[in-house]
Amino acid sequence: MLEAVVAIPTFRRPRSLARLLEALEKIETEARVVVLVADNDTERHEGYDLCLALRENYRWPLEAVIAAERGIAQVRNVLVERALSHRDAGFVAMLDDDEWPSPGWLDRFLRVQRQTGADALQGSILFEFASAPKSWAAGFDGMSSIRRPTGPVDMLEGAGNLLLTRACLESLKAPWFDPAFALTGGEDRDFFERLAQAGKRFAWADEATAHTIVPASRTGLRWTLARAFRIGNSDMRIFLKHRPKPFARAKELAKIALALLLSPVLLVILAAVPNRAADALRRLFRNLGKIAALLGRHYNEYAVTHGE
Repeated sequence: MLEAVVAIPTFRRPRSLARLLEALEKIETEARVVVLVADNDTERHEGYDLCLALRENYRWPLEAVIAAERGIAQVRNVLVERALSHRDAGFVAMLDDDEWPSPGWLDRFLRVQRQTGADALQGSILFEFASAPKSWAAGFDGMSSIRRPTGPVDMLEGAGNLLLTRACLESLKAPWFDPAFALTGGEDRDFFERLAQAGKRFAWADEATAHTIVPASRTGLRWTLARAFRIGNSDMRIFLKHRPKPFARAKELAKIALALLLSPVLLVILAAVPNRAADALRRLFRNLGKIAALLGRHYNEYAVTHGE
């Protein structure tokens, strides 16, 4: 029988974690499952304490550890190291603490993995909103469900709702996630870039769905622009880390310059069309984030926790 470790990073969201753990008890699977939670909060460790309270009567073996070094990359590395210590585990699934899976989630993941032979897979993430976002927000990152047709893909979207083979993880040297991206985000995209360079294959499993609730604090203009800035910032840091050739670097700089020239003009022209103007503003902030990265600056989006 297959064994899968479900690895969950958490930080000060005990209610969300409780919802996720409850949903995992209800999944319908033929696999043997181990649930592993790494709490990145050494001060309050609410997630760790929750697991200790639940594990005696929990459906699956439930393990909890403290990831002492602060950072999303750091806690993911603790999870991978601990998951690989389970010698019978052929797969590691990753869910963020603000997500929860559908009942058939794991077996659907495993079925698509068998069909595609992929090393790393992502399932669709369906968004629910605590407060309905404005119409202008539709084009911003983190404001709509993440879905693709099932099958091979060139790249994955992020570290939420993943299934990784053991061989895939063992093919990379630790740290699997770069600690330089501790609180900035982007550690997942850098991880996928390194997998791609190692010749690993990716696939999407639309039917392996997870759900998430977007809190009201993440639907306003201020947060969405900060998110656009952060994505541009981390994307450029990843681009520079992988030592682009001079032509690729020049092309990227030209695209940034063009965006900076056009965005203010578009904002004026499209001022009467909120959706289009917001998109121009998003592009402007994303490119400002790239410039900050070129200047050696980075933005710590994950220094603030949203949700409970």
